[in-house]
Amino acid sequence: MEEQLALELLEFINESVTAYHGAYAMKSILDEEGFVEIKENKKWNLTKGGKYYVMKNQSAIVAFEIGEGKLEEDGFRLIGAHTDSPTFKIKPKAEIEVESTYLKLNTEVYGGPILSTWFDRPLSLAGRVSLKGKSPLKPENRLVNIDRPLLIIPNMAIHMNRGVNDGYAFNKQKDTLPLIGFINEKFEKDSYLLTLISKELGVPKEEIMDFDLFLYEYEKGCIFGLENEFISAGRLDDLWMVFTGVKALVDSKKNKATKVMVAIDNEEIGSLTAQGAQSTFLKTLLERIALGLGKNKEEFFRTLSNSVMISADLAHALHPNQVEKHDPSNHPVLGGGPVIKMAASGSYSTDSNSSAIFQAICLEEKVPYQKFVNRSDVKGGTTIGPMSAADLGIPVIDMGAPVLGMHSVRELTAVKDNAYTIKAFTKFFNL
Repeated sequence: MEEQLALELLEFINESVTAYHGAYAMKSILDEEGFVEIKENKKWNLTKGGKYYVMKNQSAIVAFEIGEGKLEEDGFRLIGAHTDSPTFKIKPKAEIEVESTYLKLNTEVYGGPILSTWFDRPLSLAGRVSLKGKSPLKPENRLVNIDRPLLIIPNMAIHMNRGVNDGYAFNKQKDTLPLIGFINEKFEKDSYLLTLISKELGVPKEEIMDFDLFLYEYEKGCIFGLENEFISAGRLDDLWMVFTGVKALVDSKKNKATKVMVAIDNEEIGSLTAQGAQSTFLKTLLERIALGLGKNKEEFFRTLSNSVMISADLAHALHPNQVEKHDPSNHPVLGGGPVIKMAASGSYSTDSNSSAIFQAICLEEKVPYQKFVNRSDVKGGTTIGPMSAADLGIPVIDMGAPVLGMHSVRELTAVKDNAYTIKAFTKFFNL
């Protein structure tokens, strides 16, 4: 059963080559489970027991199932994750010719990838392309995935870079540009990429207005280890939590509370977008659920006061070769279960009250759990948790499943932790 769940996770991640594709992979699961898509620009008429979802920017998606109880008394049960992962984004006018021989693409770093892990491996290209629409205000947006090995970021030979193993500082503008091919007379100068996209989509180049295209590792994720106990894959941060959250949502039973699975975008770059955690998207959506059920503003605020959220991102597991990098008494391990994340700085939203909630859930389901706190002399990261807690004014548990190599092109986790997290999330939605 655990290995089967891990294979389902890998299938989901392999489909989710960008945030756009991740949102649509979640949409596909929801469609199969009878959820109905509703639009932001339409009137919402919601019913008890109804199952719905809303998409934003084609890269964020929120699904919810209306509870059988009174909304203002039973509240929302929310799990929040994000669809984006660290990568490289293609710049406009991307083609760069080198010595009339090589063709490479100009990129900029998206988020905080471990740059060295992206070298010398086959990469491909995917994202969204915006075409001319019937109105200038309504471009036609289509997803694209060049589903074949297409590019590579070549390393410099150690003979020409003797200090590479002593801590080489990669230049993001110079060292990380991917090679795509040789200069080819069949392609029009400065439009190699547009020609590729137009062929893939079957549209004239002149119809292409712009694009949001990203690199991704072409090699698929896998299960490995002496007893198949590990998972190696890209984009585990944070598509893993998107998968476990939606899996728990569709597997959970009907109850009084309204269950909400939130998969927003742009966490890796600060969340300050229309579809990010610092936008009004989630709070407005929750208020519209209340209004769609005939509730007033005061009843919406009462609903929030009875709501709880899990902010689900990943957590740093104890590194077998760098034990000293971790807090001496709070260092989770792979296979040890989901991790409650805490920080005196407020970079994680968990406090004793919200921690107690998650611990009680795990105890009831016999799911092991762990705690993570940064070393006091190391600045850690943050998540959508503090933003959501501040905006909604509700208890938010910052947690995640343990992982090694966070932000590497290939991250590493344990098969058991996938099953543990799904079990804990399903119990949370069942409350």
